[in-house]
Amino acid sequence: MPSSTFSGTVSTPKLSVAVDMGNPFLNLTVDAFLKIGAVGVTKSIAEDTYKAIDKGSLSKNTLENALKKLCAEGIYWGAAAGVYVGTEYGIERVRGTRDWKNAMLAGAATGAVLSAAGKKGKDTVVIDAILGGALATASQFLNNHYFY
Repeated sequence: MPSSTFSGTVSTPKLSVAVDMGNPFLNLTVDAFLKIGAVGVTKSIAEDTYKAIDKGSLSKNTLENALKKLCAEGIYWGAAAGVYVGTEYGIERVRGTRDWKNAMLAGAATGAVLSAAGKKGKDTVVIDAILGGALATASQFLNNHYFY
């Protein structure tokens, strides 16, 4: 019997944006802000699209609120990423090494800064700092041990 085969490759398009601010610290921080800010925008679009479809109607007021939320989410997520990446880079430069301790300190600092900026209580700031440090450390361990 005759047989045939089919082979092919599937690849996703990649979009690379290079931002050169003349300083590695600024380059990394702005890059993180833009990339993760785009994730926040995408999250907001997905949520608002689902809500509009579920509700079954779309009004000018709904669109205005969605646009405001979209901008706020993008800025918040981008700022969180920028603070984290910038802090981690700074710690790496001061310590002269790149390891999980940098991620832990940067995560804790980012959690504390974002919580304090949100005008939350002292206990919440401490909890968010611990959570940020724990998440960043876990992410660093997973990246180093399972994805390389």
